[in-house]
Amino acid sequence: MAKITASVYTSHVPAIGAALDLGKTQEPYWQKVFSGYEYSKQWMKDNKPDVIFLVYNDHATAFSLEVIPTFAIGTAAEYTPADEGWGPRPVPKVQGHPELASHIAQSVIQQDFDLTIVNKMDVDHGLTVPLSLMCGQLDKDTGAWPCPVIPFAVNVVQYPVPSGRRCYNLGRAIRNAVESFDQPLNVHIWGTGGMSHQLQGPRAGLINAEWDNRFLDRLIDEPAKLAELPHIDYVREAGSEGIELVMWLIARGAMSDKAPTVKHRFYHVPASNTAVGHLILENNA
Repeated sequence: MAKITASVYTSHVPAIGAALDLGKTQEPYWQKVFSGYEYSKQWMKDNKPDVIFLVYNDHATAFSLEVIPTFAIGTAAEYTPADEGWGPRPVPKVQGHPELASHIAQSVIQQDFDLTIVNKMDVDHGLTVPLSLMCGQLDKDTGAWPCPVIPFAVNVVQYPVPSGRRCYNLGRAIRNAVESFDQPLNVHIWGTGGMSHQLQGPRAGLINAEWDNRFLDRLIDEPAKLAELPHIDYVREAGSEGIELVMWLIARGAMSDKAPTVKHRFYHVPASNTAVGHLILENNA
């Protein structure tokens, strides 16, 4: 009875969160970035889901280098914004959906994907920045995100990381899980991270706009073929942190097999040495 009706794809640059929190969104440098999300905020108001399944990567906050799960699903009732070294972001706590999360975990594991079940964790900018971009800046004490969120953390920090094919097929398993849930919920799935960027080494600052836009084209039109792209192509063309884009394939794999409707597409460089990409896709009945 539950259905995935739309997917959202967006970068989750930490400096974007800082610009929001410090009131810098109208400064010339940042205004161009945030202008790309004006449509998205209205779309969220007009298409408010019952639950968001949010795919992101933890940045050594909930998981240290001592233990890094490949795929981890949050099943808690709420999640606190993490202190990443300069205090927690001043945003509301994230309310979870334990019932749907537990159902998805059961179903996906029975479809032969190993998930780590996380009953308690803080969530960092990888999750809260996308929420702020899509929902606007909310007061941490008086505001609330528009709906519950299920955090789904993917390891794209410590090699080996999952292949694009595995991520895409995992998305299909998540779709099966959602559709087998016996409540009439409207679910959105978000894929976050990327686009091209490299934060260290001789190629620090790398941005490949041509490759990024081709990735967006293929994500829309030929996701199954895109899922076959090997890791080395992400690293060579999109930088060491460009591998985060495999997380977008989870969200795309969860969409219907029919061609989606592209509601919004935005691309901008740079935002703190990162290319910002953004898509909203809706499923067709």
